[in-house]
Amino acid sequence: MSDPQSFQSAPGYGSPPQYPIESVDNALKVLLLVGERPSLRLTDVSNHLQVASSTAHRLLAMLQYRGFVRQDAATRGYVAGPTLDELAYGVLRRLDVRTRARPVLERLNTELQETVHLGRLEGGDVHFIDTIESSRALRVGGRLGRSMPAHCTSTGKALLAQLPYEEIARLYPSEDLVRVTPNSIGTRTELEAVLAEVREQGYARSQEESEEGVSSIAVALQSTRSPRLAVNVAVPTSRMSDQVRRDILKRLTAAAEELDHLLL
Repeated sequence: MSDPQSFQSAPGYGSPPQYPIESVDNALKVLLLVGERPSLRLTDVSNHLQVASSTAHRLLAMLQYRGFVRQDAATRGYVAGPTLDELAYGVLRRLDVRTRARPVLERLNTELQETVHLGRLEGGDVHFIDTIESSRALRVGGRLGRSMPAHCTSTGKALLAQLPYEEIARLYPSEDLVRVTPNSIGTRTELEAVLAEVREQGYARSQEESEEGVSSIAVALQSTRSPRLAVNVAVPTSRMSDQVRRDILKRLTAAAEELDHLLL
């Protein structure tokens, strides 16, 4: 059992957990220390955590096993491992994706005068990493920073359609699915049929499935694999005529192709 007093005195974000796990907290402190120093010795970790050398060694051994640290053969010091490098690269790449995609999203927003989103797939959810709202009085609000069930959004369905059947079954082990609105897809069988259509036509649609009064079209990017990304255009349902839908799809497809080249 960890000492609540010492745990709460450590730097943190938000409220301390009700039941802190000291070993997990110590492992995370070691990772923070790896980020601050070019190399760590066993005594550095032991002194920093105020634990016995044997405890520090077990922590480092587990972090090394998972690739978060590695031991330099020459100095015997511990440095950042491949797993930590991959995590850092992934975060930077996501930030870079948003920066590089922004001009394309801005142009799409200007051409259509409608709200555009860039989203990524995170398990069974879609997370919106960028949004540019329409300047019209009647418009769809931006979803920047929001996560929603992927099967209830055009962005999510476009991304799910890229996954193999086995992955869909893993993400949706139950036949019944959560509904956000009465129009949301409610079963895995229905979702599989919709995803087959998305694969065939190359885009996904949502008709008031994530929010009443909102329709959207999304196209997934092909060249990015981590993270998986899709761009969508969201429109008040009252404005989504057949002509508007054709115009959106034409410009959206061109934007997705451009983003594919930019984000190779």
